[in-house]
Amino acid sequence: MKFKDYYETLGVARGATEAEIKTAYRKLARKYHPDVNKAADAEEKFKELGEAYAVLKDTEKRAAYDRMGANWKNGQDFQAPPNWNDGFEFTEGGGYNPGYGGGHEGDQSEFFESLFGRGRHRAGGRASQGNASQGMHFKGQDHHAKISIDIADAYNGAKRTIALHMPTLDASGHVSTQERKLDVSIPKGIKAGQNLRLSGQGGPGFGEGGAGDLYLEIDFLPNRLYRVDGKDVYLDLPLAPWEAALGTTVNVPIPSGSTLELKIPAGTVAGRKMRLKEKGIPSKEPGDFYVVPTISLPNAETDAQKNAYKAFEQAFDFNPRANLKG
Repeated sequence: MKFKDYYETLGVARGATEAEIKTAYRKLARKYHPDVNKAADAEEKFKELGEAYAVLKDTEKRAAYDRMGANWKNGQDFQAPPNWNDGFEFTEGGGYNPGYGGGHEGDQSEFFESLFGRGRHRAGGRASQGNASQGMHFKGQDHHAKISIDIADAYNGAKRTIALHMPTLDASGHVSTQERKLDVSIPKGIKAGQNLRLSGQGGPGFGEGGAGDLYLEIDFLPNRLYRVDGKDVYLDLPLAPWEAALGTTVNVPIPSGSTLELKIPAGTVAGRKMRLKEKGIPSKEPGDFYVVPTISLPNAETDAQKNAYKAFEQAFDFNPRANLKG
């Protein structure tokens, strides 16, 4: 047996109103009514439309179908679990009548009958499903979202309150968007692209099925100092020309908030990376922290400063473009 997407049959969105569903059904029913449309498949299409409308126009049937339907796709192999109708009071008449002449009770699809039966009722008004549909329990849908954190959170861990706009299904099967605020613990050592799993914070379950989970994909906010590649972190370190030439010792800030003392060797070249082993994002196998020197030239504004550059020029026989010669 194949699952039927009744929304797809009527050509409406899952959040469609009752009026939109009714309008779509009437338009398509007129088009495919066997008295009007003589195509070979018109009658079958007409029955499918009536079946879809019978479910989506009924508040209880639609709510039950929606919570189950989110877990299935049109044409997917389907078997109704037991106790399908527990917790739902389906309206009288498990079958349907398209309302364009000639009822079709008894012509329902196997899929429809497995869920809503043939219209037989037991005390209390519930549709009797026989052995095919004795209750249904589904875990709710898992939800996914992205959150951006600071690189410092990956070094130190953090607690953050996040606001998410999540789709919510009401009792009538309509989808609305609600803001949810969640307190999230960011573990030390998390990397971009990893997911935090918040158990039971996804979509609501059906029957006795538990709620789904919420997965938060981690991304890093842009940082004016640091670049991140996996678990490695990069910092561009400005040096004065004399620091690069003669060597020096500098304090390097790292995302944890502390600093590391780094010895700059004489003759340091711009762009040549210096690795601080295991000072990247912490984990069982920590990343590395790379310092990338850049040369920062002071402006020559006064005569004394200009003369200093001239003296510097005269002291060296140096052509920075020597390697460009053929």
